[in-house]
Amino acid sequence: MFKLDEEQRMIIETVRRIAAKEIGPRAAELDEAGGFPFHALEAFAENGLLNPLLPGQYGGVDLSFLTFSMILEEIARVCASSALLLIAQADGTLPILHGGSEVLKEKYLNRLGGESRQLTALAATEPAAGSDLLAMRTRAVRKGDRYIVNGRKCFITNGSVADFFVLYAYTDPSKKAGGISAFVVEKGFPGLAYGKNENKMGMRGSINSELVFDDMEVPAENLVGDEGHGFANLMKTLAMSRLFCASQAVGLAQGALDEAVSYAKVRVQFGRPIAEMAPIQFMVAEMAASVEAARLLTRKASGLFDEGDLTESGALSAMAKFTASDTAMRVTTDAVQILGGYGYMKDYPVERMMRDAKLTQIYTGTNQIMRMVAGRALLR
Repeated sequence: MFKLDEEQRMIIETVRRIAAKEIGPRAAELDEAGGFPFHALEAFAENGLLNPLLPGQYGGVDLSFLTFSMILEEIARVCASSALLLIAQADGTLPILHGGSEVLKEKYLNRLGGESRQLTALAATEPAAGSDLLAMRTRAVRKGDRYIVNGRKCFITNGSVADFFVLYAYTDPSKKAGGISAFVVEKGFPGLAYGKNENKMGMRGSINSELVFDDMEVPAENLVGDEGHGFANLMKTLAMSRLFCASQAVGLAQGALDEAVSYAKVRVQFGRPIAEMAPIQFMVAEMAASVEAARLLTRKASGLFDEGDLTESGALSAMAKFTASDTAMRVTTDAVQILGGYGYMKDYPVERMMRDAKLTQIYTGTNQIMRMVAGRALLR
């Protein structure tokens, strides 16, 4: 159904080698330290994988959504945090690509081309505005040739390490969704400060930061599109980001399934490998079927994005997101169960995978919201 061409096969083979040699062996260390995956950044940049959706005119390789989805899956199999780095890069790039002027694109997207190590991010979530994005309190007021921004954002992936990011703020709160605008903000802008980096349960190899804006000055030319177009821009970006989350979740689930199968073949109880016991076989069969179903749904959604079908792809990406992330949570939990006491120990990767999987049910839209998005689309 999803037959790969020669270029895609070569890319995936390269990603598997990088995952096996550079990413997987450092995953436990990265999780324990709770830092940023600089080794992954270097590996991705050297191989042109840090910004794979970036168009060729800006120095990118302009890969399809399907190819990017498979890349995320391969990386997440061994380290979900490193896959999240790629997702954060895409999240910070797409709003500019979708809505920015050509001048803005040239200014910022060119900084991401080739073997660039520049980092970007998307800043929308606030303490009182998670699923309810219209509750955001950050304000941007035009004063001459610049906007003055006040407010704060939280849980921003790559927040404190990003060289630039896309910020969403109200320019006219009375217009609700029609009053939200998007801006490109650079590290070092006057009035930009950083709060804490979060101490998380999972995805500990990814930085999530609090950003504070105290009369922050943003040049007017850094407005993405027109005033009031920010919410539509954000919704388009989030629809695609949900596909990325689904791909990451499929990879996580596959990695946990691989670990469970390998362990079951060598773990001997009652005089034989537990792989020969029916209860374990039933568990593994259910896990494998769920992973395959989530993978197919995710790849179908990615194909629709490649075809430019933004209506059906948005609903399908929401379905893929909640299906794949629920699958990842269930499969990683079952993998811990199959490994028993060893699965609960940090010496084995499945406990990390279980902690990582939880976030996929929450970020880029909780699964409860995703079911609402999909349901409304189907019943529209």
